[in-house]
Amino acid sequence: MKYFIGIDLGTSSCKGILVDKVGNIIKSSSVEYGVSTPRENFSEQDPSDWLFAAKKILSELSAGVESDVYGLSFGGQMHGLVALDENDEVIRPCILWNDGRTEAETAYLNEKIGKSRLSALTGNIAFAGFTAPKILWLRENEPQNYAKIKKIMLPKDYLAYKLTGVFSTDYSDASGMLLLDVEHKCWSEEMCKICGVAPSWLPRLYESYEVTGKLLPEYNMPNCVVTAGAGDNAAAAVGTGCVESGSCNISLGTSGTVFISRDAFSVDEKNALHSFAHANGKYHLMGCILTAASARKWWLEDIIGTSDYAVDEEEIAKTETDVIFLPYLVGERSPHNDVNIRGAFIGLSGNTTRAQMSRAVMEGVAFALLDCVRISGVAPKRTMLCGGGARSRVWRQIIADVMNIPVDIPKTEQGPSYGAAMLAMVGSGEYETVEDAAREIVTVSETVTPQNHEKYERKYEIFTRLYPAIKEATK
Repeated sequence: MKYFIGIDLGTSSCKGILVDKVGNIIKSSSVEYGVSTPRENFSEQDPSDWLFAAKKILSELSAGVESDVYGLSFGGQMHGLVALDENDEVIRPCILWNDGRTEAETAYLNEKIGKSRLSALTGNIAFAGFTAPKILWLRENEPQNYAKIKKIMLPKDYLAYKLTGVFSTDYSDASGMLLLDVEHKCWSEEMCKICGVAPSWLPRLYESYEVTGKLLPEYNMPNCVVTAGAGDNAAAAVGTGCVESGSCNISLGTSGTVFISRDAFSVDEKNALHSFAHANGKYHLMGCILTAASARKWWLEDIIGTSDYAVDEEEIAKTETDVIFLPYLVGERSPHNDVNIRGAFIGLSGNTTRAQMSRAVMEGVAFALLDCVRISGVAPKRTMLCGGGARSRVWRQIIADVMNIPVDIPKTEQGPSYGAAMLAMVGSGEYETVEDAAREIVTVSETVTPQNHEKYERKYEIFTRLYPAIKEATK
């Protein structure tokens, strides 16, 4: 029997699965870790926590089948800045994707270098979470650490480097650094100069399914090849079969994403979305909202003080609401690119109930995702839905009604780890292409159809007027 391992390096935990060649999950393992917030808008992690978690997961998944593991790959949180010195030691904690400290650097890139120039060089404008603004921040605020840099890598690539000894990245993850010429799939020399990045600091580029090396002997998996892997959203898209041009995947994780697969490189007219490489060797458009399932967690656990999601779900299912929620709890990326905007409830009265506010949280996240779909210029005919929030039946229906398209729920939903395992299969030769693997492995367990789009269309029109009003009122 041949087995394959997919590892998802997430923000709150590292998850791994062992699957067979048709995608049946044999084992799973997970290790949690924390996020450090030393100052407002700061978000950091210690890469040694990831490595500890990955080693533990590999040991558990491979136990007893070490020689039968033929492939390993990764999906990982994007944009994080991991910097190593000449001794391959981590210089400082990783600055994460949801870190908002780079407002000044992002403004410099977008206003001084110019959005049109950035788009011409990379296909994207600067967002606070991207890697390049973080490098500029490091140069300005921690020059002693900047001076030590000999390697720059993304979170999952740090794991790969420690497990294989190979300094590599893939095009999908590198797309979010703002250092890659995404259309032509090469590092941008001009962007490197702008950001003070020596070309020697950057890893070799691979397609996500290409083999980069093998695990080091200490891991005792002699037949296991390692492929480059993908950014978490591209890996999740593979895992839900979102690989054909025009196909769509919506993720309700800590953050939320709208992922639209494209055969050819394209840029939306306002550069409000991300124009990235896909894990299948092609491209995609992606809108990312910074708060999705985490908004519901915040509302229930931090504000209401309960972790009984089932009871909340029952109450929401029987409730309608005129309340509107803006889910900008940590600022917003797509389409507003605003680190300072904050969330709000609009339309509260003395009769407003907890259930109505809970429902408003779900609807607000759906409206923010619709913002991304509308600005993409693409009209998906249906979408896959994944992530922890997709387990909510109420939220599934809200997404279908707000988007006004059928929502497919995959039979097996393991997020980026499942897509990573599929990339490992392609790299090992089990499948010729990512598309072949998706057609063979990914199936739909349920389809949710729209039932009340008209009501949400009217409410969405109000939602779209609230961001500029709140921004103006809080200047």
